[in-house]
Amino acid sequence: MVVQTMWKDRLSFDTVRGESGKALVYRIETLEVMGCGLLRFAVPSIGDAEVLGELASQISVPLCADIHFDYKIALRCLDFPIAKIRINPGNIGGRDKVRQVLEKAAEKEIPIRIGVNAGSLPVDFRNSLRRGISVAELLVEAAIRELAIFDEFGFKHFLVSMKASSVADTIQANRLFSSRSNVPLHIGVTEAGPLVSGTVRNTAALLPLLAEGIGDTIRVSLSDTMENEVIAGREILNAAREIAVSNQDTTESTQYTAVIPGRLGSGVTIISCPRCGRNGFDTIAFTERWKTRLYSMDKDCTIAIMGCAVNGPGEAKHADIGITGAGNSIIIFRQGKVIKTLRVKSDEEIDKAFSEELQKLSIRAD
Repeated sequence: MVVQTMWKDRLSFDTVRGESGKALVYRIETLEVMGCGLLRFAVPSIGDAEVLGELASQISVPLCADIHFDYKIALRCLDFPIAKIRINPGNIGGRDKVRQVLEKAAEKEIPIRIGVNAGSLPVDFRNSLRRGISVAELLVEAAIRELAIFDEFGFKHFLVSMKASSVADTIQANRLFSSRSNVPLHIGVTEAGPLVSGTVRNTAALLPLLAEGIGDTIRVSLSDTMENEVIAGREILNAAREIAVSNQDTTESTQYTAVIPGRLGSGVTIISCPRCGRNGFDTIAFTERWKTRLYSMDKDCTIAIMGCAVNGPGEAKHADIGITGAGNSIIIFRQGKVIKTLRVKSDEEIDKAFSEELQKLSIRAD
């Protein structure tokens, strides 16, 4: 089960070269260690394909080129070490143009994702909406029609996505398709919204599908950072796994482990209290400073970030390491036992003390 995200900005040669290029590669490498198994880029022009090709030679994370309307862009991307192409055959051009893309992708052994979205259904399908046919049914029919083109040309390396901004339509479409086909599915809610509402909507749609064994890759689409998309995706998979474990279905539980490079386990689990009037430690600020580093750790462990010293160690006694505080003091604890109490004057001192104890953790994913 692979977590994906999509790059938020348009690339240029200036952004992939020099110091900007180093910063870009560093951010991509950070996304990879956080759990991103595939990174998708919009490729609206031949020039963008050239830039993506240059970037692909600098990084290890698999890249997906997202292409619409111009088959020549897809053909050019296939000249580079791209891991996957995402197209909608219905808008890529005539049959001969689709054939050229499929033949070259087959030659290069590069898979293609057929992406069908509720907001961009073919014209004849849009007319069907007026006749009372559901969005979910139309998404499935559109996907099957595109698959018929692939089958006609003998192309076998593909998967399908059917996305809608509606939670119900997303669930229904993927259920219906999986009942009719065993083609791999990429699942997610499109145009889901900002961080909070988008995460809620994706969770509501993806958990029922995952519980039924539907879905092979996921993306949590958010009007927010790529890092938060990856974190949300990992947490949804971990929630699905917890549910499977509670149902004593160990086979299903392994299916929902996020694919994190160099790691077989689920990685870091962060638990933190929301703060209240008893707050003595700024959990929100600390979590924001540390979340990227914590989700990049090659450890299977639980980390607690608690707001007050009264309840912190007790409520989070199962945590491998935790931090809380009161006034100018911080408390660091393990398995509910306080191991360090320090008076601090700055965030830097807090971070230094926590970092020292974090490095002592010996729990690793084997």
